[in-house]
Amino acid sequence: MEAESSPGRVERASLSLAGTLCHSLSEAVDTTGTGPIFVSSYRPGPHEIELPAPLKSSAFTYDNAVAAIALIACGEVGRARRIGDALLAALARDRSFSDGRIRNAYRAGPVGDGSLALPGWWDARQNLWAEDAYQDGTATGNVAWAALALLNLDAVAPGGGYRAGARRMLGWIAGQTGDPRSPEGYTGGVDGFDPHQTRLMWKSTEHNLDIHAVAVWLHRLDGGAEEARIAATARGFLDAVYARDPGVFRLGTTPDGKLQPIAKIALDTQLWPLIGVIDAPDIWRRALDFAERHLAIRGGFDFNEDLDGLWVEGTAQAALTVRFLGRSAEADRLLATIAGQLSPSGFLFATDVARLTTGIAIGPASAEPDFFYFRRPHLGATAWGILAAVGWNPFTGRNVE
Repeated sequence: MEAESSPGRVERASLSLAGTLCHSLSEAVDTTGTGPIFVSSYRPGPHEIELPAPLKSSAFTYDNAVAAIALIACGEVGRARRIGDALLAALARDRSFSDGRIRNAYRAGPVGDGSLALPGWWDARQNLWAEDAYQDGTATGNVAWAALALLNLDAVAPGGGYRAGARRMLGWIAGQTGDPRSPEGYTGGVDGFDPHQTRLMWKSTEHNLDIHAVAVWLHRLDGGAEEARIAATARGFLDAVYARDPGVFRLGTTPDGKLQPIAKIALDTQLWPLIGVIDAPDIWRRALDFAERHLAIRGGFDFNEDLDGLWVEGTAQAALTVRFLGRSAEADRLLATIAGQLSPSGFLFATDVARLTTGIAIGPASAEPDFFYFRRPHLGATAWGILAAVGWNPFTGRNVE
């Protein structure tokens, strides 16, 4: 199969997509405002005049963290620092807390002076200012991704305070989410409105992978015993949730600490351990094989096993993973699928269908799975498209080739 695409053609296709997306992302930073900024996560879809009220001003932390890393991969360190400096401002100037947490979302635009604004909207029907419980909360994985963005920045702009910020974020994770229940690991974070938020007692495979990557990176830089302990704990969780038969990573645990069934899976959980753990065992590659058998759709991948649409961000993650594993022809085909989802705005669409299901609930108050992706231009998908096209591993700050 490798003979289908020559290295030169793969490189040209990757560079073309990378150039287009890097230009669009750089332009998005420039048009957001001056100084430290958060970039809007979504733009209106093909049949929308404007975004729904809860998304109009929302800049999700995860999307912006990946965007900062993607800008580094583009060679746009100055623009990446503007997002990184916004993350540091968020860490230092939260409106209610001073313990090292990062919110799940901030209000898009320049951060300005004083406490950082969270997303919200005027609800005319109720005659009040409304906010979203998830956006005001703190997911452990989002804190870890903010730390990864700062560590990627520290590697190219040392002295900017980024390493200290990442260290403080990891401190919040260790102090607030550590859970000794077997399998030991780190819980999901907190949800809800200030000042009394609900602790999320489930543990996520994805979150613990993110934490492991941050702790390993900081340990490599500083040699701290605490970072080594956190890395080992999170790695132990990954080993515990890997089901050797049929070769798949579970989503994590339920709130009562039991392992999630393997009947319910997610794509990113199968991919990230392969590129986020430096000494990942060969047997973990079976998780990619499982994803290719059960999640593949229309030249790419769905989020989960229901195969109701293409998840563009996840397809980019798969492209990066197979490129990391030396399967350049497959990466090239996935990049072609991704390029086909370029919106007129220059961002990648989140999906190729009107609404993509994930099978996941947004918060503890959700009675049914209510986390969806819609066919809207998406900052996170665009950033992952860049990482896949350039070949940049966000968990290590290095090129995969």
